[in-house]
Amino acid sequence: MNRLLSNSVLKRCVIDSGRNIAGESMLQSPEFAAPAVFSLRPFFPAVMARDPDFGNFEWRRMISSAAEPAAKAPSVKQADAGTAKKDGGDQVAVSSYWGISRSKVTREDGTDWPWNCFMPWDTYESNLSIDLSKHHVPKNFVDKFAFRTVKLLRIPTDIFFQRRYGCRAMMLETVAAVPGMVGGMLLHLRSLRKFQQSGGWIKALLEEAENERMHLMTMVELVKPKWYERLLVLTVQGVFFNAFFVIYILSPKLAHRIVGYLEEEAIHSYTEFLKDIESGAIENIPAPAIAIDYWRLPKDSTLKHVITVIRADEAHHRDVNHFASDIHFQGKELREAPAPVGYH
Repeated sequence: MNRLLSNSVLKRCVIDSGRNIAGESMLQSPEFAAPAVFSLRPFFPAVMARDPDFGNFEWRRMISSAAEPAAKAPSVKQADAGTAKKDGGDQVAVSSYWGISRSKVTREDGTDWPWNCFMPWDTYESNLSIDLSKHHVPKNFVDKFAFRTVKLLRIPTDIFFQRRYGCRAMMLETVAAVPGMVGGMLLHLRSLRKFQQSGGWIKALLEEAENERMHLMTMVELVKPKWYERLLVLTVQGVFFNAFFVIYILSPKLAHRIVGYLEEEAIHSYTEFLKDIESGAIENIPAPAIAIDYWRLPKDSTLKHVITVIRADEAHHRDVNHFASDIHFQGKELREAPAPVGYH
């Protein structure tokens, strides 16, 4: 009886999409039949239903830990490449087993949004009315140390780049995007350790870092860096990141004051850049598409418009960091003063 039951079970067993597995060739001996039946039970919970054919039984699978064919993983070609071509073009769409995809994003005129590095809600119109001439006069030892350190750092930059302001701006932005990220990261960790709100300063500093990074993405479109300039960026960023990290841990007020003075120097550099554009020493080429979308510039904007809005951004960063340093000088924490989120 057991042999007959085992033979019928594996003969008429339905696996996944209904494929039948014949068990006759495997169940010629009773020694194999019983283990084969019991080995199926833990993995394929089922119920036995009466078959009209001569009293045999069949197993109807109810649940299984194995994936159904309809929900199987991508094909081997997709898994290897991780991409698939879109219909009617050479664009490549990333496919994923997890089914994560970005919803369609369009511009205000209905055209497709071409950028993945920022979205339409991240764009803004720069405030060009900001006072570019403001300067924080050094008042104490920390201020004087920060001011002289920045002036000292400017010397090798002037020697190396001279009046090649495009390359100078590229190098400047690779450095300028570091402080906001370091400050935001350390404030984030402090908030986690002390279970405290940051007062919005984490977001404000990360906004600054992202804004500076977009300056760099714009400058890379205008200036194609050479191999030795890339090597210089790698070296300078490695040294500056670690040095600023240590400074921020030891004295946040010194760190923010240094950044404030760095931004003042950036305003000066971009002002000289604009003078060369206006004099014709640097060609006033059309603005890159990424800059037009990021700053919501008119379609016919030029390099002069791009440098003007970047300079305004640097003036805003100057104000934010001098403000942050002043908060620390008053013996307070940043979270005690509202952060200028969205100030750029």
